[in-house]
Amino acid sequence: MPDVLMFADTYRSPELRHEVPIGIPDPFLYAELDGAKHIAIGSMEIPRLAELGLFELHPAEEYGSDELRRAGGRSHAEITKEVSVRAVKALGITSAVVPDSFPLWLADRLRADGVELTVDGTFFDDRRRVKTDAELAGIRRAQRAAEAGMDAARELLRRAASESSAQNGNGLEVDGEPLTVERVKSAMSQVFAAHGTTSDDFIVAPGPQGAVGHDMGSGPISAGVPIVIDIWPRDNESFMFCDMTRTFVVGDIPEDVQKWHALSKEALDRAISEIKDGADGRAIFEGTCEIFEAAGEPTQRTKEAGTTLANGFFHGLGHGVGLEVHEEPGMGLSTKDPLRVGDVVTVEPGCYRQGFGGVRLEDLVLVTNDGAENLTQYPYDLAP
Repeated sequence: MPDVLMFADTYRSPELRHEVPIGIPDPFLYAELDGAKHIAIGSMEIPRLAELGLFELHPAEEYGSDELRRAGGRSHAEITKEVSVRAVKALGITSAVVPDSFPLWLADRLRADGVELTVDGTFFDDRRRVKTDAELAGIRRAQRAAEAGMDAARELLRRAASESSAQNGNGLEVDGEPLTVERVKSAMSQVFAAHGTTSDDFIVAPGPQGAVGHDMGSGPISAGVPIVIDIWPRDNESFMFCDMTRTFVVGDIPEDVQKWHALSKEALDRAISEIKDGADGRAIFEGTCEIFEAAGEPTQRTKEAGTTLANGFFHGLGHGVGLEVHEEPGMGLSTKDPLRVGDVVTVEPGCYRQGFGGVRLEDLVLVTNDGAENLTQYPYDLAP
């Protein structure tokens, strides 16, 4: 195995958080050398890291931080950088693999000192694909939080259905007040927080908004239109994400929406049944395309090269989920690596028409020795 270098904090670097499973807000040097894991860091973080029993720990004082500080003329950040350069030299690292996010200033310094650096994002993606037990537990917690949040949204839609006199495209009300995307998101966010998760934003997209990529949604919610709710809360303890989507309609369900929902559910069931160790993600995606194409809906396979696709099944089937909400492996036309035991992937078929709306269903699936485990435990009904 090659030597490894990273310089980052564990809140913003999924590559580093996978190796150092606690929150450290300031950047520090991490190195793997001859199978041993080294960390050069300020001494205040040493006790927490020592409790993990995973690393050879090097306080900044070991590399002259006190002398640098007393000499003056350098900021704390500059001293941290100098300590990191000295640590690499002291450890005797002459070549290393680094992630795409490796700082340019550090790469320049190390290469000037004769250290050979190879940027290899795929190397780090592969390390994260198979989750640790703690990471998988965090995904499960996040998924339960997502389902509780979806319950909060569904309850508001249920109440709107019973309390609103407005139907056929008119605005919905709950407790005499308009039901808006912002109101639904507020209720969901409170539930996420109560379940120990965080979500900066997520999709509650009624009508035409639900047919526009990652439109997060805004404004009033009406009866008789599809409402796409796509959520990805992150577990606060592990920093692991989940991802799920459901689509609802309050009141009368348009015929097109019923058709798209049936196609999406058929595609979801087929794809999950085909997920297993060694499965070809592109082949699973193409099986989903077959379902939509047979119903006359366009897909990425049928569109003319060089043109954009805005209707039908216009996106990939799924993606990996972990320390990032979108990570390897994918399931689409550009997929190259087969699925493997330990992968956690989404399955999210959908069908859309610009200016009207769309339907998407999304479950989270773990690849197991026996095939697949659906981590999502939630109904698919269009009626809330």
